[in-house]
Amino acid sequence: MQEVVIIGAGVAGLSLARALAASGIESLVLDKSRGVGGRAATRRVEGQPVDHGVAFLHGSHPEFLAALDAVDATPLEGWPLRVRGEGRPCQPRAFRKGERRLAFEEGVTAFPKSLARGLDVRRGVRVASLAARRDGVGAVLEDGESVVARNLVLALPLEQALRLLEPLASESGAIRPIASLLSMMTTEPCLTLLAGYPLDATATGEPEWDLFYPSDESVSMLVAHDSSKRREKKWRVLVYQCRSCFSRRHLEADPEVWIPLVLSDASRLFGDWAGRPLWRVPHRWRYSRTDSANTLARPFWLTLENGARIGIGGEVFSPGGGVEGAFLSGLRLAERVVE
Repeated sequence: MQEVVIIGAGVAGLSLARALAASGIESLVLDKSRGVGGRAATRRVEGQPVDHGVAFLHGSHPEFLAALDAVDATPLEGWPLRVRGEGRPCQPRAFRKGERRLAFEEGVTAFPKSLARGLDVRRGVRVASLAARRDGVGAVLEDGESVVARNLVLALPLEQALRLLEPLASESGAIRPIASLLSMMTTEPCLTLLAGYPLDATATGEPEWDLFYPSDESVSMLVAHDSSKRREKKWRVLVYQCRSCFSRRHLEADPEVWIPLVLSDASRLFGDWAGRPLWRVPHRWRYSRTDSANTLARPFWLTLENGARIGIGGEVFSPGGGVEGAFLSGLRLAERVVE
């Protein structure tokens, strides 16, 4: 029996676990991935870190900013400093007065790794189903193991949380209306292409921007000049994040179907060199971002008939969304547990 089990080691789940630990409450965090942080993700490609989820972090809430200051990494204050393009940013509030923006030279994953330090996080663990038990809620893992908790929190994309909740909804009057509400909301997909070019400016030109927002007719909604964050680099790296309509259309397609379309669009935007990277790595974010118009005021706590509780959190449960929203939803969930 665990006091608190958290499914999802993204920023919401980690901020919840960290806040509980500060109050003396132990928790167990389960995640199917090999790393932590969800879309606050960095991978090494050809010997160089590349942020292939969120390109930078931003916020204004004092607790969120304090957590950023606690990260043992090299902050790049104000990044992106050079923003170009005619398109609308996916997070317009990031550029408002009073918002702090930054990235980390080591990669944005430094932030969730900082949150996870000292916590009990089990990675590579997939939860197959949930089941109400006499004295709690059981998370049944794919290998057949069962973890039972008095308080179980789903810090997952909406669709994944709903998949686990639906079997319980037929048994619990507390879950049924919430499951119905969540079923009306969606998470947008995002196909992403990491592309490496030679550093020689005569071969590629020198992008005079850190972030580029193409106009609406482009395949990409955002292009990040990722290598502008790296002091030591082997490659000029651009990260293309595709629009949700394009991503949805090609989500299940072989990457070789949509990569040429992204690179053709890149050639049109930046010149022929952009369409001829030396290496390219595709990534599919099936659950990328939520529409800011659909965010809710706060996370949910549901009490089952056996007295156990299920919490639901994530960026959609905090006004403004984004990484800061996910972090704050974790704090709000922790307050309820402590109460």
